[in-house]
Amino acid sequence: QVQLVESGGGLVQPGGSLRLSCAASGFTFSRYVMSWYRQAQGKERELVATITHTDGSTSYAESVKGRFTISRDNAKNTVYLQMYSLKPEDTAVYYCNAYTWGRKYWGQGTQVTVSS
Repeated sequence: QVQLVESGGGLVQPGGSLRLSCAASGFTFSRYVMSWYRQAQGKERELVATITHTDGSTSYAESVKGRFTISRDNAKNTVYLQMYSLKPEDTAVYYCNAYTWGRKYWGQGTQVTVSS
């Protein structure tokens, strides 16, 4: 049974930091590209960051470059999203995604709210 379980969300003040985690099980984690997406209320889901399974290359949405860092630990089957300098516009439900040829899995999401 495939599972992606996100954690680490919460309420943080503008300028604060959070680290999201996504624990994977039920598939060969090291063979999957891992990504974080987010969806703000009333908006479409958008890609935030991606890390490959081959060489660990990363890519980011322009809106989070320099503030967010994606990483993975294949030994723990976990992907992380470290978020710094958070802004109110970062408020959204953050989803973990696993992708390989013909297969895509989603977590249930974790809420991040940036507000004073």
